[in-house]
Amino acid sequence: MTSKQRAYLRSLSNHIEPIFQVGKLGISDNLIKQIKEALKARELIKIKVLESVEAPIKDIAEEISLQTDSIIVQIMGNKITLYKRNKEKTKIVLPK
Repeated sequence: MTSKQRAYLRSLSNHIEPIFQVGKLGISDNLIKQIKEALKARELIKIKVLESVEAPIKDIAEEISLQTDSIIVQIMGNKITLYKRNKEKTKIVLPK
């Protein structure tokens, strides 16, 4: 992913509210399943990490990204933005 594409996705994510929260129990299989479904439907999502989580937010983002096969667009504060292109129904067209 180019920096231009990443910047484009960041601009799109400014208006998106987080739809998932990671709490002190961490990342569960059910959470990963729901994130995969949301990525398939929306392609671009935000996840909020609560302050009660002891693990570094970067580690959490990398773990979720690996398990969902998505790209970390941005980590800002306690929010993670992820992107995964839907090959069947592409909604977001990235600049070249």
